[in-house]
Formats: sequence, structure tokens, C-alpha cells
Amino acid sequence: MNDERETVIYDLEERTLKFAKRVRMFMKKLPKTITNIEDGKQLIRASGSIGANYIEANESLSKKDFVYRVKICKKEAKETRYWLNLIIVNNNNTLEEEREYLIKEVFELEKILASIIRKVE
Repeated sequence: MNDERETVIYDLEERTLKFAKRVRMFMKKLPKTITNIEDGKQLIRASGSIGANYIEANESLSKKDFVYRVKICKKEAKETRYWLNLIIVNNNNTLEEEREYLIKEVFELEKILASIIRKVE
């Protein structure tokens, strides 16, 4: 593995970890409605799964396994975006800005993951 790929791997592992942590901090600030609690559970699971599956991809034993796991990462990123769109912020501009930031970040992660898949396949 060359230094450039190692840097990309490290950066994306770190970026997905920071994203999952930021989602968790966002969830703590939300109104505690039944829907936010239930949707939040799904959001937390999906957001953490992006990075966890990317780590698994980097430990894969074959190219086919790597691509499969990165596809799972992309699927989880898409699901995360879905749950973020369902969260209720009760017209709180600060929370809406945070949600928009998270949606933008997860969409960027989706594009990065799609690019990795295209390059490897």
C-alpha cells in the first residue's frame, strides 16, 4: 500500500468517526419527542455504521470484499441522510443549520465512497 492510499484511508476513517460523533452531539440537543427518539436511534446506528464498515473494508481480504463493504458504507450514508431529513427541529434555526451541515457532510461522504467504488471496480 502506498503512502497516498494510507493517507486517504486514515483521513476517511477519521472523517467518518468525527461525523458519527457530531451526529451524536446533534441528537443530544434535539427536542425529546417520540419520533425524534425512534428516528434518532436509526440515525445513530446508520451514522456509526459508515465508519465501522469502512474500517472493515480496509481489513478486507480481497478486492471483491473491499468493494462490497464500501458499497455497504455508501448505503449506510444514504440511510443516514434519510433519517437526518426526518428529524424534527421545531423551527430552531441553530438545529436546522446543524442538520443542514450534517446532510451536506454525509452527501459528501456518499460521493467519496462512490468514487472509491468506481476506481476499484
